[in-house]
Amino acid sequence: MAFYEHRFSFAGKKVVQFKETLFDTNKFAFRVTRAFEEGQTWLEQFEVLLAQPEAATLEALVVGMWSDEQYDDGSQPVVEALVAAKGQLTNLKAIFLGDIISEECEVSWLHQSDVSPIFAAYPNLEVFAVRGSDSLKFGTLSHSSLKHLTVQSGGLDVQIVRDILASDFPNLEHLDLYLGTDGYGANVTLEDLMPLLQGELFPKLTTLGLRNSDLSNAIAEAIIHAPILERIKVLDLSLGTLNDEGVKALTNAEKLGGLEKLDIHYHFVNAEPLAELKSHLRKLKIKIDASEPQDADEDDYRSPQIGE
Repeated sequence: MAFYEHRFSFAGKKVVQFKETLFDTNKFAFRVTRAFEEGQTWLEQFEVLLAQPEAATLEALVVGMWSDEQYDDGSQPVVEALVAAKGQLTNLKAIFLGDIISEECEVSWLHQSDVSPIFAAYPNLEVFAVRGSDSLKFGTLSHSSLKHLTVQSGGLDVQIVRDILASDFPNLEHLDLYLGTDGYGANVTLEDLMPLLQGELFPKLTTLGLRNSDLSNAIAEAIIHAPILERIKVLDLSLGTLNDEGVKALTNAEKLGGLEKLDIHYHFVNAEPLAELKSHLRKLKIKIDASEPQDADEDDYRSPQIGE
């Protein structure tokens, strides 16, 4: 799932482009983006949205392109505008910051900013997703309402991971980290992930995504022994460099905790080891998504799906 298309759904709602009016805010997520054809900036579009009587009922907001110079300009003005609007968007529960596709700006070129003020401004925020990790900062947060956190990146910096793992999210159910590749700045190691795998963080976590990573084999080998596996229901290792080595570790595990689904779509696993894994998971009554098989090159070079 490279970023070729805009989100069609978010936080359980269909995404529609905001054009002058809000409607059915309990059913739709509204996407605000730089409107070239109307000659409006993102901030001007956002002001139009805030002027709608239904703004107070808006539950889900998707932020698209915010600048004519998207390759150069960071998201700080957007964050500041969101924070300033907290008194108007009183029912906002879900924010996607950066629904920007590759033809608009490659993910590795997206400049983010310190997003921690958003969490302070919206205590009822349940879903937060962000695309692009250059200049992205979370800090150490405490937020009791957050249930779903996604960070999409072609190369995630370790400090972002450390800050998330040091944060207090007592109701977090779904954590989705696109770790990326060192060719695009990823410097997270397996050791950095161990506090998460130990299972003591985020007591309500049921879905864990460690995706788009060149550590896929190492994660697979480590997680079969990790306490976190005893309580998560869904493990997502998709979009990464998983091959026969990592799959054999999963196949040889006598049990896989309370797992109900394993997602490895976009992988480099050969047919025979994959068939053995599927057979093993059937016995354990675990569903699997192993679609989008990839072929490594003649030098066995493999890369996550999303880098640039």
